[in-house]
Amino acid sequence: MTTTHFQHDIRAGIPDVLPPAKEYDITINHAPKRKDILSEEEKHLALRNALRYIPKHLHASLAEEFADELRQYGRIYMYRYRPEYDIHARPIDEYPCRSRQAAAIMLMIQNNLDPRVAQHPHELIIYGGNGAIFQNWAQYRLTMRYLSEMTDEQTLVMYSGHPLGLFPSHPSAPRVVVTNGMVIPNYSKPDDWERLNALGVSQYGQMTAGSYMYIGPQGIVHGTTITVLNAARRRFRPGQTDTHGMLFVSAGLGGMSGAQPKAGNIAGVVSVVAEINPKAAMKRYEQGWVDEVHDNLDELIPAIRHAVAEKKTVSMAYLGNVVDLWERLANDGVDVDLGSDQTSLHNPWAGGYYPVGLTMDEAKKMMAEEPERFKEHVRGSLRRQVDAINILAARGMYFFDYGNAFLLEASRAGADVMLPDGRFRYPSYVQDIMGPLFFDYGFGPFRWVCTSCSPDDLALTDQLAGDALEKLRADAPEDIRGQLDDNIHWIREAGRNQLVVGSQARILYADAQGRTAIALAFNKAIRDGRLTAPVVLGRDHHDVSGTDSPYRETSNIYDGSQHCADMAVQNVIGDAFRGATWVSLHNGGGVGWGEVINGGFGMVIDGSDESERKIKEMLFWDVNNGIARRSWARNHGSMDAIRREMERTPELCVTMPQLADDQLIASAFSSTTTQNN
Repeated sequence: MTTTHFQHDIRAGIPDVLPPAKEYDITINHAPKRKDILSEEEKHLALRNALRYIPKHLHASLAEEFADELRQYGRIYMYRYRPEYDIHARPIDEYPCRSRQAAAIMLMIQNNLDPRVAQHPHELIIYGGNGAIFQNWAQYRLTMRYLSEMTDEQTLVMYSGHPLGLFPSHPSAPRVVVTNGMVIPNYSKPDDWERLNALGVSQYGQMTAGSYMYIGPQGIVHGTTITVLNAARRRFRPGQTDTHGMLFVSAGLGGMSGAQPKAGNIAGVVSVVAEINPKAAMKRYEQGWVDEVHDNLDELIPAIRHAVAEKKTVSMAYLGNVVDLWERLANDGVDVDLGSDQTSLHNPWAGGYYPVGLTMDEAKKMMAEEPERFKEHVRGSLRRQVDAINILAARGMYFFDYGNAFLLEASRAGADVMLPDGRFRYPSYVQDIMGPLFFDYGFGPFRWVCTSCSPDDLALTDQLAGDALEKLRADAPEDIRGQLDDNIHWIREAGRNQLVVGSQARILYADAQGRTAIALAFNKAIRDGRLTAPVVLGRDHHDVSGTDSPYRETSNIYDGSQHCADMAVQNVIGDAFRGATWVSLHNGGGVGWGEVINGGFGMVIDGSDESERKIKEMLFWDVNNGIARRSWARNHGSMDAIRREMERTPELCVTMPQLADDQLIASAFSSTTTQNN
């Protein structure tokens, strides 16, 4: 398709004539059939809701087809309206637009839906089994049309994938405001998502899926790398100085979890990752993100032993069920150094976790037709998995929850993961690593995308980012030099590690100073013509300030506020009026619907003075909001970090906690008890 035809199709939105039907492509990784949860009356409502996108004269032609989709897949995806053109990020100048910012957003949307990037692209699921960017293809078409038409005097409002419309605003306002899954709290259980999503009125946007900021597995590979590195350092024996010969075992290669083998290689360990879905495993193998694929444990176990003995750096995929892998490792006495799990257990009943003893096809059939029986299989599988993990942990393995609700769902299944005092037997990686070493000091997953789609532009941004961090490293306090060293090494090696899948994007962990310095260097390079097109700045929602999640991002908050969501909501509001090009606020992400509130942003910088102002104002708030909250929770790293920021920034005045003496607190209640007696 020519660029002219592509632009015409974007501008057409939902066509007035019926597009040709699309064949169901069996080579594509499709979402599982969702369970039949709607009443007969609700099914009528779901069809009525779907048809409101379609010109009325086409209703008779499509009503039965949409009803069949609902019966067959549990959702109305409107497959017929999937575009004829290939979906992938194009250079910004190829998009039809009246607003260059809107063109950048179109690029980001198409990158999310790139089949190399998205987990179930034809169902508009980006990662995590149910992390959606839109609910149906009509929403995609209408959104792209609005973006092609809008000016910098308008804002597009998005309700869970539905484009509500263009509203008058002003150039400094966000071009797009996104919300996903923002339901009344009492209607935030998993079955509520199933029902509302089937009706076509809400969606699970995960984090960067529904906010147009997913950059493929690279988006998590850096965080996984530094997690594995720092977890390994906790297991170093006396005199050990590197990770070679250490064994890391986990599960999941589908979406974000696909980063694990690449991260294992960068960290220098032997990694073994189980994956039940052959298409997912082979996709990562073909992309070069995993070195070997094994489907026989009798062959895999000797290969593991040999790789560990030779201290190789190698990643292996086990094409099979992770429970079989864990049990075999435990029974054969294999010493595992590090263990985790990245199955989509935030979504355990709808394809996020496949129980042992069932083939993938058997599991899909059961989850749709016998959902209660399927739940029992999942619970039993989790109990067996934990039993094997406990055996290996007793031998010295360091196991950590990677924020996918593994421990939460295992505990609900009755698995042996609880201590007598009610705490989990194993830590979240945020509790032990990411929180105290990174988030508390303001370090988090900053990312950018070159809208030129030029590898040369990306290489220049790598150089500029490394130079900016090295300059900051020269005067950095001792408590953040290690973080800077790891990230300088990461960005200097990024090109050689071949991390790009989809758009020309990069990620690294930086604090507010680092993010601002990097962004200003990019802006100057655009102004000077060294970068050939605007750059999109963003981050994962999994960040210092972006997410309130008691089982992940805020699991190292111990003042009782870990179940409060003020930080994430305030962050989105503050970003919106400080310069973000688009903002998003989501219910759900990572550990599940109803378990998390998270938000994100995108900022298009173009070399202008206005971009410089936005960089300085918005990135400062976007990080320091979270540091201030963590400081108030009495996290010592955050207290030190926010004090330093107040010294640098006289306009900043943060309420600091006064630390009470533990003995005083104890004696106050002790004396009260004595008086009562």
